[in-house]
Amino acid sequence: MGATLLCELGLFLLCTLLCTGHAQDAVLTIEPSWSSFFIGEFVTFKCDMNEGKDTDWWYRISRDGREFLSYRENKDSKLEIIYADYSGEYQCTGEKKISRVTKNSNTVSVTVLADKARATLTAGTTIIPVGGSVTLTCSVQSSDGWKYEWFRRTQRTSEVQIRDQQNRDIRVSQGGIYSCRGTRGNPVYYTDISDDVTIEITFSNKVVVKQQPNWPQIFRGETITLTCEVQEGGETTEWEYEWRGPSTPTQWTHNNDVTFRVSESSSGDYMCKSRHLRDDSYSSTEWSEAFTLSASTASEPESSSFLTPLIVGLVCGILLILLLLLLCRFKQSKDSFFTRTRSTNQSSAMNHMIKDEAQHSRHTSTLQGDACVYESIKDHDDTQNDDSVLYAQVSHDKTKKDNDDTLLYAQVYYNKAKPKRHKD
Repeated sequence: MGATLLCELGLFLLCTLLCTGHAQDAVLTIEPSWSSFFIGEFVTFKCDMNEGKDTDWWYRISRDGREFLSYRENKDSKLEIIYADYSGEYQCTGEKKISRVTKNSNTVSVTVLADKARATLTAGTTIIPVGGSVTLTCSVQSSDGWKYEWFRRTQRTSEVQIRDQQNRDIRVSQGGIYSCRGTRGNPVYYTDISDDVTIEITFSNKVVVKQQPNWPQIFRGETITLTCEVQEGGETTEWEYEWRGPSTPTQWTHNNDVTFRVSESSSGDYMCKSRHLRDDSYSSTEWSEAFTLSASTASEPESSSFLTPLIVGLVCGILLILLLLLLCRFKQSKDSFFTRTRSTNQSSAMNHMIKDEAQHSRHTSTLQGDACVYESIKDHDDTQNDDSVLYAQVSHDKTKKDNDDTLLYAQVYYNKAKPKRHKD
């Protein structure tokens, strides 16, 4: 009896487990299983109920506890990530078609990076000797699963992809401009291409800068020539040259010398390097040692320092003479003006006094007959200090009696006054 009861209880529990299932029995995985994704990539959610056939279930994907993808028959759901807010905790729920029994899977975290992925290229060194090599490294931050594409170009050749190189690190021995980008996923997702890195190959030839004429001191205004000379077999090879200096061009040129007139801005360090004409622009010699040019400030002859104050003195002297002439001219004009004014005033006063005297004489001559009146007319009452005396002789003519009006004659004499002698 007891054994029968235990058997029935076991069968009941087994039936209950088969009917209800376990909440964590289902498993959710993502593919690819990267730690983070970028906008534009794809992710596939795989939901496994671990019971019966896959076609016995409906599948639903939730994000952060809310339905994200509704029920569907396929257990794999491929999603294109188009928004940054697709980040979250994802879970799969399965519902059995016949019994409506549901199962919930584990949660899977998905992180979406908002910015587009960009590759970063680094180099161990950018200058290597002929026959040497350097390691280049391409990487994409905050993610994994990348393969890489490598590119090289020069100033004379267009960009080409380096074949059979998908590794993160590569080793190169050619000069040129290198870049890379990352790829991953299906469909393939491409990162932005990296910044350029220039690799230069240096020849063992030594170059030096020489000055012509080789004077120990260079003055401003003089013309000199700097020559870039390749040593150690350089005479057997055709070269191009590049200059570096305070005001010299930096582009490559076929001329190994530069000629210029020395000025204040010419002072400084000059360097040059060269490359083979047959090679690309990233195989050259090392820079020469700096040649220092110092332009002397005493570039002008001594006579110029003497002429300058002489010219200034002459100009100042001429200006002073002109100023004195103008002052003399002004003084003469002023004296002439006062002389004319005084003369005019004296003439007016004299005429007025003559007229008054003439009228007086007419009245006097009527009473006394013929008479001669002498009058001394002066500018001022004080006659002792005057230089001249003005005399007027007034005559009354009575020859014509028929007329009431008498004729008055006046003679005016201007004599220089003689100075009086003072008695001791």
